[in-house]
Amino acid sequence: MMSHTEAARTDDSLGEQETRGDVESDKKAKNRRPANTAFRQQRLKAWQPILTPRSVLPLFFVVGVIFAPIGGLLLWASSEVQEIVIDYSECADKAQRTPVPIPDKVQSSFKSSNQQPNPTWMKYRDEQTNETICRLSFKIPESIEPPVFMYYRLTNFYQNHRRYVKSLDIDQLKGKPVDNKTIDGGSCDPLKLDDSGKAYYPCGLIANSMFNDTIKSPELLNDGNDDDPVVYVMTNKGIAWDSDKELIKTTQYKPGQVVPPPNWQARYPHNYTTEIPDLHDNEEFMVWMRTAALPNFSKLSRRNDTTAMSPGTYQLDIADHFPVTEYGGTKSILISSRTVIGGQNPFMGIAYVVVGGLCVLLGALFTIAHLVRPR
Repeated sequence: MMSHTEAARTDDSLGEQETRGDVESDKKAKNRRPANTAFRQQRLKAWQPILTPRSVLPLFFVVGVIFAPIGGLLLWASSEVQEIVIDYSECADKAQRTPVPIPDKVQSSFKSSNQQPNPTWMKYRDEQTNETICRLSFKIPESIEPPVFMYYRLTNFYQNHRRYVKSLDIDQLKGKPVDNKTIDGGSCDPLKLDDSGKAYYPCGLIANSMFNDTIKSPELLNDGNDDDPVVYVMTNKGIAWDSDKELIKTTQYKPGQVVPPPNWQARYPHNYTTEIPDLHDNEEFMVWMRTAALPNFSKLSRRNDTTAMSPGTYQLDIADHFPVTEYGGTKSILISSRTVIGGQNPFMGIAYVVVGGLCVLLGALFTIAHLVRPR
């Protein structure tokens, strides 16, 4: 049996041990020193190259020898693209009722060196549709092998503006029947609901501003013969990305539930009371909804993957609807072939050649400086 004195001493001893343990644990908790490892203490083995003229100068020449030929190949591939670009922005205002030359609004790139006649334009009124038609006539000097692409090109159109890019409803594009209240509280500002409280379909600025010039297939004229023009058939199928086709689905809205955006009302004068457009089948809409990163851009409108575009004089009718002069922009039609690098764009080739040439030049200058005044 322990005496009362021994028990008290034991309790005091235990209390002191607990106190010392708490103090030691506090010290350990307050110690923020990293663990004594090679990684934590930054003692890992490392290798740092010693930069000397002997090791650095050859790198300039190696980069130059690699980059310059690549740039030359890219420039050659770009120059192989056959294309013609016609700016028809002012056709409705300046074109006459008879064909007249287009003033300084044409660019072309063909291998043929023969002098080509200036393209012409004229305008007329389609009595059936009550539309202003701009007719462009141009010469293709040599055969363009398929695939042949037709684009429309816009300038000074800022599809990359933050408010513009956000102005759409993804669920609505997926085909879901989004109710009016959800649309009103969504991201389609400022084109959400009409005055009666019905949702626009599709809502938002992107859809409302869709390029709406109607471009027909080019027709090959027979240069004075009495034969009818031969239509070079181009289709608007296969112009959209597969990912866009998977995203945009047939709507579940019923006729009368929604209304067309303001700029679509001329195309759908009955306000969707009898039918609603199937956006899943409208690849031109899909192409437009994929916003461009820069204010000057081209978007694919038509293509022909099977038949070569024969040389000759062509005419192209365009129903002129899309306004560009109001915001200081332009619109053009572009017919082009394609190479391994895509359409005509010499930028990458020029960049590679410039970098390669600069490296060789700097390498030569540094080599001369090292030989004259070695360090």
